[in-house]
Amino acid sequence: MATIQVQQEHWLETTTRGVLLGLMMAAVFFAGYIIRGEVTTTAENDNNGQNSLINDVRGFLGDDETEAPQLDTEFALLAEVQSLLTENYVRDLPDSTAMEYAAIRGYLGELNDPYTFFIEPPVAQNESEVLAGQYGGIGVQLQRKEDGVVALYPYPDSPAELAGVQNEDVLLAINGMAVQPTDDVTMLDRALRGEVGEGRGVLISVQTPDATEARDLYIEFAVVRVPSVIWRTLAEEPAFGYIQILRFSNPTPDELRTALSELEAQGIEALILDLRGNSGGLLQESVAVASEFLDGGVVYYEAQRDSETITNAESGGTALDIPLVVLVNQGTASASELVAGALQDRDRGTLIGQRTYGKGSVQLIFRLSDGSSVHITSAEWLTPSRAPLDGNGLEPNISMIPVDDGRDVELGEAIRFLQQLTGR
Repeated sequence: MATIQVQQEHWLETTTRGVLLGLMMAAVFFAGYIIRGEVTTTAENDNNGQNSLINDVRGFLGDDETEAPQLDTEFALLAEVQSLLTENYVRDLPDSTAMEYAAIRGYLGELNDPYTFFIEPPVAQNESEVLAGQYGGIGVQLQRKEDGVVALYPYPDSPAELAGVQNEDVLLAINGMAVQPTDDVTMLDRALRGEVGEGRGVLISVQTPDATEARDLYIEFAVVRVPSVIWRTLAEEPAFGYIQILRFSNPTPDELRTALSELEAQGIEALILDLRGNSGGLLQESVAVASEFLDGGVVYYEAQRDSETITNAESGGTALDIPLVVLVNQGTASASELVAGALQDRDRGTLIGQRTYGKGSVQLIFRLSDGSSVHITSAEWLTPSRAPLDGNGLEPNISMIPVDDGRDVELGEAIRFLQQLTGR
């Protein structure tokens, strides 16, 4: 049985059915994992001599429908029920594996912890696939401006960038259908994604600000590798830099340092750090990100069952003094809450947006012998002021209510706040 300590994404359900629904609804279902180390063991060869739940359940359910249950003194009542079902139930019973999984889910459900749950093998297999950070499409970010237009921002080396799409290009039409101010940006984004293959692509009409004519571009879908950090100066206020961290992965600290260096070279006077929709990632990398803005000191406390550890920022960050706003929303969870909470508690940044999700616990993932896995909460996180994150989230310094038309009111408020702060 392999053990991986993680911070798992905030909207995981307590049952496999919930997990499956989550996977169908969001391709980034497991983007919020924080991997903290791995210990390799096997369910059959546990050096601690402790029986895993899966082995206990196998003991009284048996390996197939016909095998007689083996009574275990700890689970004798459940084994007794299984025996009675086998002998008396009017219809066919589910196979023993399905019954076994149901027993495990019920066992874990009694803990009333949404982050301690069981995943069947097919879903467990998807964990690595959805963490890949790539998809089929043209590779752009979409943002609805406060004037209602939808602006495009191509990823580096993406099909969109190679086709000539530039930052701030206005999206006018997709496959001949005009983009309306009321169109849902998420649906527009989906229209720019698709299966990779010969002849598969999309026709878009774009116009660069200040240009007199639009451009029609046919762009074939390709595998788009999404960077974890995106940055630019803001067209609305070129003296302000904008950095969005989509997730915390191995390249994130280096990508952030590159972003800070390039923005500094452009002479920015203030910075907006966008953590909206960031559901987590690698813990060590999130601390490295916080360290760019904090010169040492506490990032978070981790409370285990019988002990507590303190994690401090590293000294020598490159953005210790620049005026900073952090954008957050209900999709800001786990590792991104650690970063936002540390910046807020340490008076290093002003939070603007909505209350964050409140996912502040650490999970162990146990890979079981049949390819399934069980996630078990092992610790909880506290901010530098010792405020618990789990179930509470972070209250922003300036609360904003999202608008139905998709305009980015949080970014607009951040710009106005920094203009007042810097006297621009």
